[in-house]
Amino acid sequence: MNTFQDSSLVGLTISVALVINAVFVVYVIALIVAFLRHRPDPPGEASDFEWHLLIPCRDEATVVGQTLAYLRKAFPTTHLWVIDDASEDKTRSIAKRFAARDDRTHVVCRDLPNARTGKSEALNEAYRQLVEWLPEGADHERVVVGVVDADGRPAQNCMDVIAGSALFGDARIGAVQIEVRMMNREDRKPFPRAGRIRNFFGRTLVRLQDIEFRAPISAIQMSRTHTRSVCMGGNGQFTRLSALNIAGGPGEPWQGSLLEDFELGLHVMLTGYRTGYTASTWVEQEGLASLTRFVVQRTRWAQGTMQCMRYVGRVWRSTQLGNAGVLELTYYLLQPWVQLLGSVIYPIPVIIFLNNLILYTPETMEFLRDGGAALFALYLVFGIAQFAVWGVLYWLRCDRTHSLARCLGWGVGYALMMLLFYVTSWRAFYRLLRRQSGWAKTRRNAETAVTGPVARYS
Repeated sequence: MNTFQDSSLVGLTISVALVINAVFVVYVIALIVAFLRHRPDPPGEASDFEWHLLIPCRDEATVVGQTLAYLRKAFPTTHLWVIDDASEDKTRSIAKRFAARDDRTHVVCRDLPNARTGKSEALNEAYRQLVEWLPEGADHERVVVGVVDADGRPAQNCMDVIAGSALFGDARIGAVQIEVRMMNREDRKPFPRAGRIRNFFGRTLVRLQDIEFRAPISAIQMSRTHTRSVCMGGNGQFTRLSALNIAGGPGEPWQGSLLEDFELGLHVMLTGYRTGYTASTWVEQEGLASLTRFVVQRTRWAQGTMQCMRYVGRVWRSTQLGNAGVLELTYYLLQPWVQLLGSVIYPIPVIIFLNNLILYTPETMEFLRDGGAALFALYLVFGIAQFAVWGVLYWLRCDRTHSLARCLGWGVGYALMMLLFYVTSWRAFYRLLRRQSGWAKTRRNAETAVTGPVARYS
């Protein structure tokens, strides 16, 4: 291949990448508009509904006691269902001691060999016991079932907000997802025994997760309220019992995907119920300070999304979803596959350019003078700015306690974090090819080890 062809190929691949980026930038602009135009949701009366919280646990002794104490104080009339999935630590005994002095706390005990078979099956078992526990004639439209992580802290206004007229106060709404925040976002030393560098990267990673959930993910969910395709997340999802009764299969609302939360929300939409989202209340959870644990978690999420590709046909055939909702859900399901493609396309211009710069230096410099430099600059700006902007929006709408400059720096860090998703997509694809669907428990930051067999959820 001669130098002219090489330079042309560089320009062509950059142009293709820019076209892909341009489409995504239009999407980002739409998200920003939805984010900036969002207004608080009017609260309702929590007493209009009966509330139940499912708390799936496996080896959560380090956090479950504090969580139960917080939930009982914040929501004194809510029923708490602790699902112990054959824990090998003191999780079950802590939950049982709490339940012994609180008649609104229930412990769902799962034992081997029928335990540790997946988060979906753990939630389904709690769902079945809850239905059996309810008195005959209970109004399932008024019973709301939430899922909270073992370290989850819903805001104290949570029930009132989601009982409002825009959410469960509307009989058409079958499920609601609330905003997620990182409770340890201000922790300066996530690794107390480590040095400055490791703590810097650890606390930055936690902050980037807070930005991710409160800015771009929140904006995506806000835009989905218009396309009627709001998706559920693992923590802070709430569903009417009447919707759970008809979602998924009989007695099994959760269907076993590694992304069981999204899968449930999709089934709720396919039944004809709408789904809602609000940033007027939130649930706090622990952000991961370990890069290794973060990559493992996001690989699971990517693999779960790939598994849910099997629903594309049902989405397109559904008469319950509008055209905009169908397109948005299809785009979401295609994201891991697009990332696989992008990981191949995006590096090509850089690789060819470096090759040319070494082998054909004069010709390459001429290419740069003839517009190649501007093309490369545009390529880099598009690639970084579309993600870095969320740092500015985070400062504008979420957290003014830090300077704009620092938030902008975090935005650039968020853009770099996005590169990890190319890695997690390939890891997920590899696991999919090997038919690996099990998963190890994602450890809490304070845990140094997890004993016992592998679990299939974090």
